[in-house]
Amino acid sequence: MASCWWRWRRGCSWRPAARSPGPGSPGRAGLSGLRAATAAAAAAAARAQMSYFNLVKSLTSAFPNMYSISRFHHMTPAVCCCSKTRSGEKYTDPFNLGWRDLKGLYEDIRKELFISTTELKEMCEYYFDGKGKAFRPIIVVLMARACNIHHNNSRNVQASQRAIALIAEMIHTASLVHDDVIDDASSRRGKHTVNKIWGEKKAVLAGDLILSAASIALARIGNTAVVSILTQVIEDLVRGEFLQLGSKENENERFAHYLEKTFKKTASLIANSCKALIDDVLDFTSCSDRMGKPTSADLKLGLATGPVLFACQQFPEMNAMIMRRFSSPGDVDRARQYVLQSDGVQQTTYLAQRYCREAVREISKLRPSPERDALIQLSEIVLTRDK
Repeated sequence: MASCWWRWRRGCSWRPAARSPGPGSPGRAGLSGLRAATAAAAAAAARAQMSYFNLVKSLTSAFPNMYSISRFHHMTPAVCCCSKTRSGEKYTDPFNLGWRDLKGLYEDIRKELFISTTELKEMCEYYFDGKGKAFRPIIVVLMARACNIHHNNSRNVQASQRAIALIAEMIHTASLVHDDVIDDASSRRGKHTVNKIWGEKKAVLAGDLILSAASIALARIGNTAVVSILTQVIEDLVRGEFLQLGSKENENERFAHYLEKTFKKTASLIANSCKALIDDVLDFTSCSDRMGKPTSADLKLGLATGPVLFACQQFPEMNAMIMRRFSSPGDVDRARQYVLQSDGVQQTTYLAQRYCREAVREISKLRPSPERDALIQLSEIVLTRDK
């Protein structure tokens, strides 16, 4: 298993792990932790691939004239680098390409949120202001076009496919409203959160209403397979939040716990686990103004993310801080310094790069098209973004 970890490190960085400049040595405990990380990473990669195919199933089963999921194993040569495209057509920015099918996205979502009460309407529409990245809807419509081209060389996005894009954004936004209540967050996307303006109780109800509106829109699609898949996403969001509230005393179980939480909270919805890992990196490397929310927020919430778990391999004294959820005076600052002195940020980035390669390998099974290439490019964008 140690050799597997070495191969993973070589595949990501092509060099051995950097040694800690500070006190402490991983020793046998560190080695067992690394072994656990390897096993957990492999399991998470498998779950991410399952999530990819679940999303594809939801897109293709939303309309009748499609082939079976097995037809997706088209023998297109694998893409080895995220920045390479192979469709032979002129490259188009992924976001511009996706937005062609998402014009009026937020207006359509607001129509789904038909609410007569002025205050509740304002709360529910608060984040649907067009200032978000709309990352999930863009992935859905790009995947829809790529799948349609793969099957019958049609680039038309079906109405039911576009509806899934809206529903994905609604589910995501409802989870943000609820997350901010749980985390007692005060800012998101550069402005005050719903719970800070209207209070926690009303914020919970607003999130519930958005989720119920998404469920009604989902039911209108009329396909039980699609309903089942996206219902699983909602269940995963809740289970992921519960996992986040917990902590593992056994060091060997922490990576598995962390990656399972990451999958359920984020990858289950967007079928791409590297974005959540990069969010954890940015919590240590970006500034509050660029992020639109406070940095070091995860530490302040008592959460041990990837950079912290990797740093713990080099600084075993962090174990006690993890178990008390950084609640003692000075814990947050000390933990942050340990992370910055370690290679925790770098190793979390390498882990995200591994998932990027896995995503590209799966996407490359589709026939070449600008949409397929845009999905590959998005994998690189989420790795290199700084906010």
